[in-house]
Amino acid sequence: MSTDKLDRVFQPRSIAVVGASTNPDSVGYAVMRNLDQAGFKGAVYPVNKKHLVFIGKKSYESLFQIEEPVDLVVVVTPMAVVPEIIAQCCKIDAAGAVIISAGGKEVGEQGRLIESRIREAVGSSGLRIIGPNCLGIMCSTSALNASFARRMPLPGKLAFISQSGAICTAILDFSVKEHIGFSHFISLGSMLDVDFGDIIDYLGSDPNVGSIVMYVESLVRQRNFMSAARAVSRIKPIIVLKAGRTKQGAQAAASHTGAMAGSDEVYDAAFQRAGIVRVKTFEELFDTAEILSRKGRSMGPGLAILTNSGGPGVMAADALSDYGYSPAKLSQETLKGLDAFLPEYWSHGNPVDILGDATPSRYAAAVSILLKAKEVQGLLVMLAPQAMADATAVAERLSGELQNSAIPVVTSWLGGLDVEKGREIFNQADIATFDTPERAIRAFMNLLRHRRGIEMLQQIPPRLSTRIQVDRETAGQIIESGLKSATGLLMETESKSLLQSYGIPMNPTSAATSSDQATAIAENMGYPVVMKILSRDISHKSDIGGVLLNLKTPESVEDGFRELLENAGKKAPQALVSGVSIQPMIVNPNCELIIGAKKDPDFGPVILFGMGGILAELLEDRAIALPPLNRLLASRLMESTRVHRMLKGYRNIPPVNQEYLEEILIRLSQLVTDFPQIVELDINPLVIRNGQAMGVDARVVLAPSSCPAPLHLSVSPYPAQYESRVQLPEIGELLVRPIRPEDAPLLSALFDTLSPQSIYYRFFYPMKKLSPKMLARFTQVDYDREIALVAISESGPEEKMLGAARVILQKNMKDAEFAVLVGDPWQGKGIGAQLLQTCLDIARERRFRNIWGVALAENKGMLALGRKLNFTIRPSSLVGEYELNLDLSGGLSPSDPGSTM
Repeated sequence: MSTDKLDRVFQPRSIAVVGASTNPDSVGYAVMRNLDQAGFKGAVYPVNKKHLVFIGKKSYESLFQIEEPVDLVVVVTPMAVVPEIIAQCCKIDAAGAVIISAGGKEVGEQGRLIESRIREAVGSSGLRIIGPNCLGIMCSTSALNASFARRMPLPGKLAFISQSGAICTAILDFSVKEHIGFSHFISLGSMLDVDFGDIIDYLGSDPNVGSIVMYVESLVRQRNFMSAARAVSRIKPIIVLKAGRTKQGAQAAASHTGAMAGSDEVYDAAFQRAGIVRVKTFEELFDTAEILSRKGRSMGPGLAILTNSGGPGVMAADALSDYGYSPAKLSQETLKGLDAFLPEYWSHGNPVDILGDATPSRYAAAVSILLKAKEVQGLLVMLAPQAMADATAVAERLSGELQNSAIPVVTSWLGGLDVEKGREIFNQADIATFDTPERAIRAFMNLLRHRRGIEMLQQIPPRLSTRIQVDRETAGQIIESGLKSATGLLMETESKSLLQSYGIPMNPTSAATSSDQATAIAENMGYPVVMKILSRDISHKSDIGGVLLNLKTPESVEDGFRELLENAGKKAPQALVSGVSIQPMIVNPNCELIIGAKKDPDFGPVILFGMGGILAELLEDRAIALPPLNRLLASRLMESTRVHRMLKGYRNIPPVNQEYLEEILIRLSQLVTDFPQIVELDINPLVIRNGQAMGVDARVVLAPSSCPAPLHLSVSPYPAQYESRVQLPEIGELLVRPIRPEDAPLLSALFDTLSPQSIYYRFFYPMKKLSPKMLARFTQVDYDREIALVAISESGPEEKMLGAARVILQKNMKDAEFAVLVGDPWQGKGIGAQLLQTCLDIARERRFRNIWGVALAENKGMLALGRKLNFTIRPSSLVGEYELNLDLSGGLSPSDPGSTM
């Protein structure tokens, strides 16, 4: 959804307040007072009338009476009249409305109906709505306080977003005491329109925002949220406190916001996939906000600990160890520098204990050396109050030098009244300070977690050694047949056939409807065998005695057939039994795993991996991830479990074929991507024997889906529908397809074919190679926001990328920028035109409005391509550049005539 109107909401030229009051205890009075006190030029003043409109010093009977343009309307009337006010906002072309009024969906059906009327009033006008039931919004850069909070935040580069107004005011109050500055304070309330994804998108492009901190109770439009967060978290840290971690907490969140909180494990997986750092407590949220608001970004885990007492140093080292790290090992050069001025009995290591009589000068000298040490990537300075330690003097001496540090610096002045002045000095100097070493370490580690998360997002996934092929037609037939069942539960044989159609290895299984048939199947398979009851109505077969293992003779199979039917008749008398299933018994497996999928009500399908067997639920050794998966994501999923250590080989257990397991998870991911009707899917156990994997039992539950594939996913999958093959006269056959994360080596090889001139034409500055960060940026695209196609030649022994083109949506989600790159050996042969024209066709399909780009005047090839595809070409405001524009709103096709330079 477009965020372009949010510029006018947070940087308004004029504001109208509907529902102001002269009552000092009212919300309307507080909003107008805040606008006035913030110094906003359109400040409002109260008059003794009810539900009227106030702008400047004037009052109006209706928004229609206002002659000047209105950017933002703040609504504080009773909820019942809000739909009418919103209709007026649309007709005067306001950019947005902040509905502070309560009484929406959080109060029940009546509130939901009012919200529905508000949506109808907005229609297609493009008006953006924040709220209802919110505190309001604040923006330091525009001196905007359109809220009923008591004060404005201090200016800074930290943005805070919250569903809860109370959390907003609490954080705001804390921030003033701790001298933490904010660029934005945004209370979203019930999120009738503007949600977390919209705000993240908006803040991501705001240069006044350095980091984003959020309090979340529930999410809406999860795919939009994931898309925005994945894009922004790469350039700005995003920290979230998600309420509702427990069942009781989730129920409380539901009653507060009118939306059910999703599974907490799924939220964890989603945040991790998006590069978001999740914190668990209000204290941790505030501590992380404090360190994010200060200078210095994480450079790595190499922390130096400086202290005047051994005990606090040990506490800090222990806290660091809880995260799996040790203090940085100091180099001989650093130790020698410290030896030069420290007393003989200092610790001679890290933590650096400079003893209880440390003076401000001794502290300053130690800090100077540690900040210059190459092995130090962060610094924790601690002080414990002692008779010879002047906490205030040390803080005053250090504040100037710590302010200018390029690495993260945190301080911990332990104690109460004796050190309070020192903490205040650090706060005023914008240096993060904490009252315990554990809190300081936790804040530092959250910075590191963000860095590590982004590094993981930018890793290049390896390719599978084989191309994945599936039988989607067969799978579709099985699912269509299964949906006709009342329960939606597939029988074991159907479940296994479905999985086998996607190349997932399953133990061969046959069905029998009589004891004679069962015996014949067992004889043919070879003993021992496993026999199970076969019914769409029995989900957990073991619970009713519906599984018999290790049957070794015809007699045992014949007796077992009767036993299974008798058990089903006694313990599941309502079940319709279709017979039994028979499969070979896998003896002495090395390990039993479970892999599966579940359709989460918030995020859609999630993939599960962990320890399997009958104890799977008891042991709870599992991890989950959001599809789609590639090898890197599948590997991380497995590495998140304890059983993964066994899979690498343990004592006499051979290592499993890791790539094969990754491929199975990728195939499962593709299955649930293609078929949103899959509600639950279990392969339990997936047995590992002699390093190979095979599914022994399978269970699939289906239900009709109102959301077609792939829109049921929260992360956009690879759009295979855009693959095509083309013939070019001088090139031959090419595969044109969307770019994949695994294409980084191919893209790097394409770059190596470029001349310095071609590089300059494409990137506008000289480059020798594409950095890993750039490779990740160009190959790991969000297919919802970006059209990125490559031309692949498959004529040689290995694939070769000959060219690439992309169309990237701008923040208004209507206009897009294009770029084209073709290797020097293949330029002028039609590759660029083919790629860009296909991109434009997709842009039309997605209803983009305008495509634009910039080309240097000497880039004759690009200008010629623009003319060929009917771009309007005009000189840019910059000398030596041309702007190329193509208006898609009229549906003009590339072959139609259009205006050119």
